[in-house]
Amino acid sequence: MPVHYFYLIIAVAAETIGTTALQASQQFSKLGPSLIVLVAYAFSFYMMGLTLKFMPVGIVYAIWSGLGILLIAVIAFFAFGQKLDLPAVIGMVLIMSGIIIIHLFSQSSTH
Repeated sequence: MPVHYFYLIIAVAAETIGTTALQASQQFSKLGPSLIVLVAYAFSFYMMGLTLKFMPVGIVYAIWSGLGILLIAVIAFFAFGQKLDLPAVIGMVLIMSGIIIIHLFSQSSTH
């Protein structure tokens, strides 16, 4: 696997941790989760910045945000009991389809 995909996967994981901690921080009223939000997002943006050395910003952001949306929806379901209706699930399937199409067919995915 090329190193830039490794950077991007770490960026997505850090963003997912940060967003999960954001929910747990209860609007920044809990110190521990609030600090995790700040550190996780800073690290996520750093790793995304490294990815931008190899891939265009539009592709990086599409993959970063799309995978983040999907992972947060799964985590929110299991950790916070948040359920999605059918249109939301269909929309997320379309997001995942877009990410797969970019990865498999786009010539823009690397510089």
